Amino acid sequence: MLHVAIIGSGPAGYYTAEALQKQFGDEVRIDVIDRLPTPFGLIRAGVAPDHQSIKAVSRRYETTALTDNVRFIGNIDIGSSVTVAELLDLYHAVVVATGAPGDRKLGIPGEELPGVIGSATLVGWYNGHPAFAHLDPPLLTDSVAVIGAGNVALDVTRVLAKTRDEFEGSDIARHALAALSLSGVKHIHIVSRRGPHQIQMTPKELGELGELQRAVPHVRSEDLPPEEADAGLEPGVRKSVTHLRQFARTNGRDAEIDIRFDFYMRPVRIEGEGRVERLIVERTRLDENGNAVGTGEEIVIPCGMVVSCIGYRTHPIPGIPYDDRLGRFTNEEGRIAPGLYCVGWARRGPTGTIGTNRPDGFAIAELIAADAPSGTREGRPGLDRLIATRGLKVVTFQDWKKIDAAEIARARDGSPREKFTSIDEMLSAINP
Repeated sequence: MLHVAIIGSGPAGYYTAEALQKQFGDEVRIDVIDRLPTPFGLIRAGVAPDHQSIKAVSRRYETTALTDNVRFIGNIDIGSSVTVAELLDLYHAVVVATGAPGDRKLGIPGEELPGVIGSATLVGWYNGHPAFAHLDPPLLTDSVAVIGAGNVALDVTRVLAKTRDEFEGSDIARHALAALSLSGVKHIHIVSRRGPHQIQMTPKELGELGELQRAVPHVRSEDLPPEEADAGLEPGVRKSVTHLRQFARTNGRDAEIDIRFDFYMRPVRIEGEGRVERLIVERTRLDENGNAVGTGEEIVIPCGMVVSCIGYRTHPIPGIPYDDRLGRFTNEEGRIAPGLYCVGWARRGPTGTIGTNRPDGFAIAELIAADAPSGTREGRPGLDRLIATRGLKVVTFQDWKKIDAAEIARARDGSPREKFTSIDEMLSAINP
């Protein structure tokens, strides 16, 4: 019998569990371990609350989680409650699937000022993640700068611009909905160091920005390349740029909130007396290789909040080699050390979509098979013994189903659930 521990219960974790089942059949036992009492990682806490169709992929993971040879063990922190070395002694293979839940730093002066918020933090706040539920973003400001040229920047912008009614059907956290309902934001700047042809925004998400009730996106026509240049773009990028061209044609429309795409602008510093008051950017141009280079011209964007959406980093775990430059675990195509592997964003960094993790998981399952782990390991009984000895309170998948049912039962009208935003609340829901 092969015993495998997977650290992290998000898409990468459950796709790997599914792949291991297909690879080894009934000859594998898999423990999926998470530091939170709730499974599904990015699906629960990272996907925008108004994108319920994307969150529905968790049903696939639930199918895997409910099989006899897969077990969910929540509320266990690997590194403090149980060490990686202990897992390696108990299991033939340990797979790290913790994703990249930390924010990448801007690396500019002033980013430590109050009012500068990383996207992982802000997204966690409006998604009800326990680590960020007490965030108090300065929403009474009239201007916000969102730095980034990807879908996360669009998600943040859309959430900041929506009316309360537009959140119907979403699972946005109650505290965030209340704060956003009182928001004073009137101007949102999406700051990108390169141009429209270099964005990583998908057509669907850009299209949503043009359908908001009280907000209108604006693009400066002079920032758009000649229309004939679009012919050489990938089809998805070309569709996205078509949306930007449409936004440029509606620049004259007035709205309660204006969303401005500030292309060819590189953040250089953030200024303010004790809090964010302005973002200083340098106008850029593209060199022959498509890289943004500064022109020396600086522009001031007045704002009371800066949201950085420039990428994520994996959190280090004691006992696992870490590449601080790349913000992920040190590995060779998923191998970290004998018996120790990583998958998903923890392996390759924050690239690709949720579905990208599926082939990644199957690749790791094939690596484990190729490495042909041998010998006897205790697996589950050994971990259960450690848990009992240390008096740890674990959450099973059936426990999670009780939390799930309680969240659904307490949902406000028009919402699929009202999430618990503290671990104590979650644990109390198991045994009310």
